[in-house]
Amino acid sequence: NISQANRMHREAFGTFYGCKCYKVYKHRDKACFPCIVRDTFRDGEIRDHEEVVTSQDGRPMNVMVTTAPIRNAEGAVEAVIEMSTDITQLRELQGKLSSVGMIISTISHDLKGLLNGMDGGIYLVNTGLKNEDQKRINTGWEMVLRNVDKIRSSVLDILYYARDREPEWAETATREIVGEVCETMAAKAANHNIEFEAKFENADGTFESDAGAVRSMLINLVDNAFDACRLDRSKDQHHVTVLARGFEDHVRLEISDDGIGMDQEARERAFTLFFTSKGSGGTGLGLFIANKIAQSHGGSIELQSEQGKGSRFTVTLPRRKVEASSTSLPASAPASAKDDHAGPSWSVESD
Repeated sequence: NISQANRMHREAFGTFYGCKCYKVYKHRDKACFPCIVRDTFRDGEIRDHEEVVTSQDGRPMNVMVTTAPIRNAEGAVEAVIEMSTDITQLRELQGKLSSVGMIISTISHDLKGLLNGMDGGIYLVNTGLKNEDQKRINTGWEMVLRNVDKIRSSVLDILYYARDREPEWAETATREIVGEVCETMAAKAANHNIEFEAKFENADGTFESDAGAVRSMLINLVDNAFDACRLDRSKDQHHVTVLARGFEDHVRLEISDDGIGMDQEARERAFTLFFTSKGSGGTGLGLFIANKIAQSHGGSIELQSEQGKGSRFTVTLPRRKVEASSTSLPASAPASAKDDHAGPSWSVESD
């Protein structure tokens, strides 16, 4: 229970006295485990821990947390002071090459599987040519093309994180690019018993974009929707829809699913690097890369989700080329996030 807090803490997190710290920091309904505040209450020891928390304006923050006991006259721990130093910019700047190495290691097994798939396709093509079996040749060639496209998508993901890649602008037909993505992902939907469809509303026009990047973004979002459905054991069949809408100055692409959905904490961290709710089944790259691509086009992705009811990702992209959105801190960011000398926020918590 938060009993006191300094100005930095109140501005950053909208602190209310008497609130549970996990509600203020992470918007959770249950206590964190492990809890270093609880541990300090128990043994009076000073502890340090790094956390990812969420500010009151929805901005993820990396913080270094230190807890220390406050003792009464008898020496008993009657409260704990928790000090949080915002190290978000440090984490964003730290170890680009190291992070790329982590990306490569996390997707290496996927690339290995794709290469094995290509080997299978090449074998079918070769044996088909030898036996003059056109059907076998066609099947093998389709396997090769499908795996080449997946490998290209994975490599582009790495490139988008490794460096700020300028889009290669060209006129892109909305119906065409959405149709290509849906055609690419149709087989996977069928394999997982997912009803998959594309819908169009005033979507006959074009918009300026890097078509390869937008395609990669949509595949990441659709793939995420499939995973959300695959992990949902409460239904026998699921539904994923891609809806393309055209407006005068922008296009809107909505990817909806009726899968597992997300709680508030997962929604707030969905676009952060290496965050995944899929355990070992996810790399934590797809949504991060998708969001970065949207921003590089001057657009955005909005997430609506509810646990057990599914999710909807709404991508908004301008029709005409604009400057990529700034990565600087918003004007509403708390002073502690803007001023390196502002010092840590702190709160005092009672047991």
